[in-house]
Amino acid sequence: MMYISTRGYEKKFTSAEAIKQGIAPDGGLFVPEEIPQLTKKEIMAMTEMTYPQIAATVLSKYLTDFTYDELLGYTEQAYAEEKFGEKPAPLVQLNKYNPREYMLELWHGPTAAFKDMALQLLPHLMTASARKTGENRKICILTATSGDTGKAALEGFKDLPGTEVIVFYPSEGVSDAQKQQMITTEGNNVHVVAVNGCFDDAQSGVKAIFGDPSMAEELNNMGIVLSSANSINWGRLVPQIAYYVASYVELLKYEEFNFGEKMNVVVPTGNFGNILAAWYAKKMGIPVKKLICASNKNKVLSDFFRSGTYDRNREFFKTNSPSMDILISSNLERLLFEVTGKNAEKTATWMEELKTKGTYTVDPETLHTLQMTFVGGFADEAGIMKTIRDVYDRCDNVVDTHTAVGFNIYNRYYQRSGDETKTVFVSTASPFKFAPSVMDSLNGAGYSNGRSDEVITKELSEESGLEIPYGLKDINKKPILHNLLIEKENMRQTVLDLLKK
Repeated sequence: MMYISTRGYEKKFTSAEAIKQGIAPDGGLFVPEEIPQLTKKEIMAMTEMTYPQIAATVLSKYLTDFTYDELLGYTEQAYAEEKFGEKPAPLVQLNKYNPREYMLELWHGPTAAFKDMALQLLPHLMTASARKTGENRKICILTATSGDTGKAALEGFKDLPGTEVIVFYPSEGVSDAQKQQMITTEGNNVHVVAVNGCFDDAQSGVKAIFGDPSMAEELNNMGIVLSSANSINWGRLVPQIAYYVASYVELLKYEEFNFGEKMNVVVPTGNFGNILAAWYAKKMGIPVKKLICASNKNKVLSDFFRSGTYDRNREFFKTNSPSMDILISSNLERLLFEVTGKNAEKTATWMEELKTKGTYTVDPETLHTLQMTFVGGFADEAGIMKTIRDVYDRCDNVVDTHTAVGFNIYNRYYQRSGDETKTVFVSTASPFKFAPSVMDSLNGAGYSNGRSDEVITKELSEESGLEIPYGLKDINKKPILHNLLIEKENMRQTVLDLLKK
């Protein structure tokens, strides 16, 4: 399997080269030359497999310069019980009297967010890719985060020989728990930097650094090469395909669910990587009917799937679901490339328009193709808070603010469509990562005011019956190790300064 750029770069790359580089030389994103297929026999065989075996099977379809045994070794280490518990990605039926609704819990890893599912595995793939390509330079993992990717990347790569990790996050754009997780991270090779701006500023700065030839030359002279832990890196995205395959396999274990029956998938969406992984699972042969793209008040994706116009020229809102406070959804580029028949010229034109004008409009045929699969919708803060309460009352499940966006959009879709297809809600974070917002939702606006994080977290545990995740226990008592705050214009120089130390 070879990899190509969404913007038409003439050279093809192996999977190891694509993972090591993170982004194509022309600024495009790597995609597989073709999408591999899963047969019914292969899918049914997975009902007897462990999660690491399912993940290794899916990865082996894409990463053909790795052996299955290599990949299985990595997945068994990444998803070990001491990191994720007995089941890395459990599928939970929300109510035994309702056979339509299931929740895919992706927050049982070290940082209590879905990013762990990929970022516990990526360091294994990255270091192996470096060996396979003969790379002897140090790899700098350069990442922008809207809250969860940062800590998951830090946790995955800290103290890993031959790597440095630099994470940029918006100074006022993450939750207190997310910030505390990042700025207290230990490790000799980790760097955490606050950017005075929003996530899009941090992400644009990182992309600019990747696309700067003079920067690459300067780093090369230092014996360093850049790579990414964002979902722009195929090595970050491909592990996410595995848990959608696994969720369908889990459904097959229910007596009332038969092979070929379709499922809907509801995904809280910001940078578009998580829902794109579900789309790849569908194209591999997993029977998916609708992909429900759930946005918060920053509804650029919701508007796009309705109108075909992507327009980032709008007011930016800081919300109670901060990981989705994004106006430039990078992975949409991959989807547009795929649904236009791998038309690099079209894709590159749209991305250039987004860069220069802040907006682009796809042709009617492309929009129609998208609308055949994707349903978009958005929820505001009041709607999110009400939904958290509703889900708790109806299902006795406490969900975080991002997962609640998905429930909110799906409820309106179901009322509109009457679609009885079994539906998987992707739960992207533990409610403890956003404990004040969750407790305000359960007990009334302002409930958390004046209460310490420690008290709120304890009360949430008592209310929900859930244990406080290990990675969040006593987090406010840990020493702050990273306190650098910069302007967005200084990101390039900051990277050089940190790597020269």
